This record gives sequence, structure tokens and C-alpha cells, in this order.
Amino acid sequence: MNDRLFLFLAFGCIGITTEIFFTASMDAKNALLAGQSINWRLMGQSYIWMLPIYGLAGLLLPIVYKRLQHLHVIIRMCLYALSIFTVEFITGWLLDMITGSCPWEYKTGLQVMGYIRLDYFPAWALFGFMIERIYILLSSKLHLKV
Repeated sequence: MNDRLFLFLAFGCIGITTEIFFTASMDAKNALLAGQSINWRLMGQSYIWMLPIYGLAGLLLPIVYKRLQHLHVIIRMCLYALSIFTVEFITGWLLDMITGSCPWEYKTGLQVMGYIRLDYFPAWALFGFMIERIYILLSSKLHLKV
């Protein structure tokens, strides 16, 4: 399999899996804070649209990481979060224009036009760091040529 296609599919799957864990955890936290009982099935959710969106990380990260690897980890994490906000906003807007709605339409928190939530900055920074580490691991173990 082509290395770029492998990374596209791998990061698409990693992103969707992480999103399912995140949404299940957030639902449990919100229920707890609201004094409601937690649904211990811990059902998270994602969207089919997210596979190609998260898959973009597999195509873009090799290019971006080469340019950022010399920077301090905190700076890289902040740049990853800002990059994710940019992709999330653009893809949310495009999906809204094409399909008539954005699947993750944010209505609460520090949101911008329903496409991004600024209060998710720390989560996106950690996610960016996580995919950087996974990329480095995959690159070294599989000797990827991207």
C-alpha cells in the first residue's frame, strides 16, 4: 500500500476513534456536572465525513512536522491546535455550504459560527501532540517514505 494512503487511512481511523472516546467522555462529564446519572454504555459519536477530514492529518503532518520539529513542544502543540481550528472551520463551512448543515454544529461554549469551539484548544493541542507521536512511531517502525 502506498505510504500516503496508509497514513491517510490510519489517521482517519485514529481521529474517528479518538472523537468517539472524547464525545462519550464529555457526555459523561456533562451528565455528572448536571447532577444526572451517567449512561454507562458510554456511547460516543462521530460522522462519516470525519474520515477524510482526520485523514488529512496523514497527508499534512509529514510536511508540517519537518518544518516544526525544531520548535519547543508547547509551541508545536499550539500550532497544531491552530491548524486544527483552521481545518475544522474550513471543512465545517464547506460541509454547511454543500450539505446545508455542519455535522458538529457547536451551540455552546466559546464557539465561532458553530464551526469551532475555542475552549477545545487544549484538547486539540493534546490531539496534535498525540498524532505527532504516532506519526513518528509509524515512520520509524514502518520506514515510511512520504
